[in-house]
Amino acid sequence: MGKTLYLSDLDGTLLTPAVRLSAFTAETVNRFVEGGGYFSYATARSGESSKTITEGLRVRLPVITHNGAYIVDRDTNETLYKTVFSREETEEVLSTFFTADLCPITYAIIEGRHRFSYVESLSSRAQMEFLESKYHSPRRREVQKETELFDGEVFYFTCIDEEEKLRPVFELLKKKYRCEFARDIYSGEMWLEIMKKDATKAHAALILKKMLGCDKLVCFGDQANDIPMFEVAD
Repeated sequence: MGKTLYLSDLDGTLLTPAVRLSAFTAETVNRFVEGGGYFSYATARSGESSKTITEGLRVRLPVITHNGAYIVDRDTNETLYKTVFSREETEEVLSTFFTADLCPITYAIIEGRHRFSYVESLSSRAQMEFLESKYHSPRRREVQKETELFDGEVFYFTCIDEEEKLRPVFELLKKKYRCEFARDIYSGEMWLEIMKKDATKAHAALILKKMLGCDKLVCFGDQANDIPMFEVAD
């Protein structure tokens, strides 16, 4: 009998609006896993953030993080798969933001650690409100100059600002890169996220499916970034 991988999005799907697991969800998933079921999750969050909010969930498989840019070991956060921007691509994306008088947050591996970098003086009110919610995160890295946003192995950009300012950047970059442009389900603010074309939950889901030797993939989600995952699901 073949193995089936069950893969769920977190925010808006597995988690409650209070960004936590219900007791029923944790109990149900844990019972399924204890019985030999294959369950994991795919999220826009980092490995550290997703592990914190799913505490109590006994996931024994690798998990998909950063919208498919990484597959990591949930316990050790060891990278099992990644897709990152080249230096030239990083320069193109950042220069497009700077030309539009925007300054995004860049996510990168710097000296072996996952970090997100930003310039406070050039960030919007909405972007700073998000960053303040991450005040105690060891991944937080405030820099003073735009040039420092180029540091490390960059895999993801996000910018939170007014829709009319973000839309031209979205239109310029959407053909070459994977761009998610939507209103956040929690804050109601507009977010523009930029990733590599193959940094998708769908691509990572197929890699994880093969990695685990599964024959069938069943997916759960609620947002536009989950649609490609549905398209490759059985």
